[in-house]
Amino acid sequence: MSSLDIDFVRAQFPAFSEPSLQGQAFFENAGGSYTCKPVIDRLTRFYTQRKVQPYAPYEASRLGGAEMDEARVRVAAILGVDTDELSFGPSTTQNTYVLAQAFRQWMKPGEAIVVTNQDHEANSGPWRRLAEAGIEIKEWQIDPESGSLNPQDLENMLDEKVRLVCFPHCSNVVGEINPVTEITAIAHAAGAFVCVDGVSYAPHGFPNVGDLGPDIYLFSAYKTYGPHQGCMVIRRTIGELLPNQAHYFNGDVLHKRFTPAGPDHAQIAASAGMADYVELLNAHHGGPDSDAAAQGEFVHNLMRMREVSLLQPVLNAVKDRNAVRLIGTSDATRRAPTVALSLNRPAGPVAEELSQYGVMASGGDFYAVRALQAMGVEPEQGVLRVSFTHYTSQQEIDQLLDALERVL
Repeated sequence: MSSLDIDFVRAQFPAFSEPSLQGQAFFENAGGSYTCKPVIDRLTRFYTQRKVQPYAPYEASRLGGAEMDEARVRVAAILGVDTDELSFGPSTTQNTYVLAQAFRQWMKPGEAIVVTNQDHEANSGPWRRLAEAGIEIKEWQIDPESGSLNPQDLENMLDEKVRLVCFPHCSNVVGEINPVTEITAIAHAAGAFVCVDGVSYAPHGFPNVGDLGPDIYLFSAYKTYGPHQGCMVIRRTIGELLPNQAHYFNGDVLHKRFTPAGPDHAQIAASAGMADYVELLNAHHGGPDSDAAAQGEFVHNLMRMREVSLLQPVLNAVKDRNAVRLIGTSDATRRAPTVALSLNRPAGPVAEELSQYGVMASGGDFYAVRALQAMGVEPEQGVLRVSFTHYTSQQEIDQLLDALERVL
């Protein structure tokens, strides 16, 4: 497989040629990525040429609706699911909250949901609140040293009462990639549905959700080079089983059932730019001419190969330092390039120090308070987090390593 052409990649992101950002190495990608040019171009076109109510018969409206439909068709194809199994919403947090309300109506008191303490609060808090409705909440706990989730522990928790298992594809502080297919198979064998928070994984290559097998998969377009939207795959079986959360007359349209608010037309249309970007990378690197899912897999593997090669030296530089605790595994092949460091002092001021060396990062709890507490990290002190993606250059990695050497 060819290696990633980093110059071609960076040419697709206007931020890298923006004068005000020159010399600034961006290491807060886990909080939101830079946006690729195809998305920006589509957003600009929509706001200038299509900013009318879509799906009416006149041309500007017809074209606006067609662009919204194009986004759903093309992104769903990359994810390996049917077009109507993909919904867009204002954010992943909001999408999860709406889902939780549907499960609240569908489940009976005494039935159970499994959550983890490895998650971002968005895929934990809304489910935990269902305890108010008499639903039992079981916590699948991480190893306090490694931060890992052990599938065997989950197996021991499952019984006939468990209706849903919620866990992250990878945590936004632990970084370790969880075996989604294995965990899903365990849950399904016990008769439970599966909800995967893919927010911290999808930026490193769109997954084939159809092949992975979960019933629900959520991620954020603004972390995958796109606009500020939450993307939610709900497979047909569970999507049609749960009660409609939208207007009653939209209840028979799967992609509308879990989006009670009016959709953001422009941002949905612009999401097709994420598919444009995958196609650009695939074609430039000699990827397959076949279906979108195969192209997505090719690009996913290109991204991961690039990230692993950049990540291992970063992990090596921090894993054995005195007064620094690397959260999660030091094996780059097993994790995303999201690196959280627990220090012997508050992390926020250290991030400020890094900014003096042109490194954009931050410190805090990153909405993963439960995970940090479970690993003995005070959330008030937080962790220093540096996160990157395939578009990060070797020069930026060198800049980061030099800055870390100075401030740690």
